Amino acid sequence: MLEYDFMRTAFLAALLVALVCGPVGWFLVLRGQTFASHALSHVGFAGATGALMLGLSPFTGLAGGALVAGMVMGLAGDRVAGRDVMIGLVLSVAMGVGALFLHLLTRSASAATALLFGDILGISPGMLGWLALLSLGCLVGLGLMARPLLFATLQPEMAEAKGARLRVLDVLFLGLVALATAECAQITGVLLVFTLMVAPAATVLRLSLPPLVGLAAAAGLALAEAWGGLTLSWYTDCPTSFWIALLGGAGFLLVGLAQRIRA
Repeated sequence: MLEYDFMRTAFLAALLVALVCGPVGWFLVLRGQTFASHALSHVGFAGATGALMLGLSPFTGLAGGALVAGMVMGLAGDRVAGRDVMIGLVLSVAMGVGALFLHLLTRSASAATALLFGDILGISPGMLGWLALLSLGCLVGLGLMARPLLFATLQPEMAEAKGARLRVLDVLFLGLVALATAECAQITGVLLVFTLMVAPAATVLRLSLPPLVGLAAAAGLALAEAWGGLTLSWYTDCPTSFWIALLGGAGFLLVGLAQRIRA
């Protein structure tokens, strides 16, 4: 399968996305903000369909919409977190707006399918370059904020007492999550962002590994699931996103089962 250019591009794209989604997802799960990736992907869907209507790249709209939503959520802080009804309403409205834009677009259903469920085999070399640039920026940003972010996550009162600006960290981190979500959506689509953003990180956190080891393990597991999904898709002719979702769920359940047996 690696004899084909589009498959080599897909494997490289999966590598770039997994290296970001694993560590970002690790912090996301640790901070109890897993709703954020789901919320941002839905808002990003509306942005992507709006960009299509304007003749722009859907990735630009997806990243822009998710980034604005992430920073707004970071500024809102505790006023939004934990309010399931409000979050659910926002998600519903965002998906409804996206559906309206697609209806007005009057194009084939392929655009909707790619946005909702991903199209990793359709990633172009030009998009690969953008993913590489975005991944590098996300990893550098996460590296710079990792230590204070971990401190603020585990001991927020002490971190604030020592001068840490928790609201600024929230805004910066959720902005980073938004960019990672936009990347992840290129692989899994907006409806299945959880599969690559949350599942590997949640699995690794069940192992109670040290932070640096856990971050590396989350990236490695996300990469294994993405490459495994691509390989299984090639041999079975089933969607890549299906296999990634199945591998993510199976990994989480197997680790939990192993821990129960050991206990």
